[in-house]
Amino acid sequence: MQTTKFFLKDKDVPKKWYNLAADLPTPLLPPLGPDGKPITPDMLKPVFPENLIEQEVSTKRWIDIPEEILEILYRWRPTPLRRAIYLEKYLKTPARIYYKDESVSPAGSHKTNTSIPQAWYNKKFGIKKLTTETGAGQWGCALAFACQLVGLECKVYMVRVSFEQKPMRKTMMQVWGAKCLASPSEFTQAGRDILKKMPDTPGSLGIAISEAVEDAVSDKTGQTRYSLGSVLNHVLLHQTIIGLEAKKQLAIAKEKKVDVVIGCAGGGSNFGGIAFPFAYDKIHGKKITIIPVESASCPKMTRGKFSYDFGDVSGMTPLLAMMTLGHQFIPAPIHAGGLRYHAMAPLVSQGIVEGLLTPKAYDQAQAYEAALLWAKTEGFICAPETSHAIACVIDEAKKAKAEGKQKVILFNYSGHGLMDLVGYDKYLSGQLKGYCLPEDELIDTLKTLEGFPKANARKTGKW
Repeated sequence: MQTTKFFLKDKDVPKKWYNLAADLPTPLLPPLGPDGKPITPDMLKPVFPENLIEQEVSTKRWIDIPEEILEILYRWRPTPLRRAIYLEKYLKTPARIYYKDESVSPAGSHKTNTSIPQAWYNKKFGIKKLTTETGAGQWGCALAFACQLVGLECKVYMVRVSFEQKPMRKTMMQVWGAKCLASPSEFTQAGRDILKKMPDTPGSLGIAISEAVEDAVSDKTGQTRYSLGSVLNHVLLHQTIIGLEAKKQLAIAKEKKVDVVIGCAGGGSNFGGIAFPFAYDKIHGKKITIIPVESASCPKMTRGKFSYDFGDVSGMTPLLAMMTLGHQFIPAPIHAGGLRYHAMAPLVSQGIVEGLLTPKAYDQAQAYEAALLWAKTEGFICAPETSHAIACVIDEAKKAKAEGKQKVILFNYSGHGLMDLVGYDKYLSGQLKGYCLPEDELIDTLKTLEGFPKANARKTGKW
């Protein structure tokens, strides 16, 4: 009987997070303020608590996970490492395909790996309420869950198209005591301004971020802070527990090396979580192909520009050096709502510039086709975001077959799709088609970056 599941014991859960910022061959460019000058940590205090700001700017390689956070993570961690032998057999590939199953968390995705620490650090700092945005709803559910456990109020601005497509996500948030609003909303100036210009807008993560940040900083009591589910350094830091566990489990599976590491990438959190511990290995000489996979409708990594840009529509965030389509960009209303962010995490972006990471893009028809094959072979129904990673896994497995090589492929199964069946229904009924961002729209959106501070694409040239 072939082993398909590899488990760790509770005591084997990593006790430290890995910080890629310590090992990047070329350090990140600094965040800039509206005046074009580097911001100081103090300037972030109205938005984030000081203990998370310390993690955001840290260049320490390892950061301890507090025992109180571990006690909560033990509810579902360590997560299984599974081998996709049924997909392997269907594809007749010599590749061995492994995936880290992050769908087993209470909220159904990897997002709880950072929602718990963020809620805990805010609570410890004396904060009473968190505001946030969510695309597909996975992050909103994860933060609602975390706030319920640690005793914080939670308010979520959910991108309107997903709010309408995925009503049960809103219900999940409400079950955990959170308030969920469709974004853009009438509750913030940012939302009202957008609705005045575009009353029928499907919304975007950039708009929802503007609303959530505005909501947080406008609390005169100082008891509200903003919480982000992706993009920033401390968020990706918390997710590295995924890749660190996977390394231990691959050793149990008696795999001596990994050839390909894959994760879907909207803002970068689940990708960074699986990939950064292996990027460390690549930086130190290992030969590994590491692939962040995006939606062809929002191709910031494969067709965007490395530039300073805002993280939100209203320009309330600092300017970050990242792969971007421009903060005014509003993607098409695809069902993979978590991949509809206009930019990519600075750490992932610098990894792309350096050549450590090799991004790919798939349209939603390719992704759903892969999702159906996954369901027919492995049996599980994946999130629309995860299906993009699976599409890439299938291509890499076919490539191994064509080359006749016994490769080891690892990917992050970032969440289940049981709350996303409307998208499956529309695909099966022929209502969802493949969509790639047209070239003329790409040219127009990149023009909005003109006049921003230049982000020099610095790299060592090693990769």
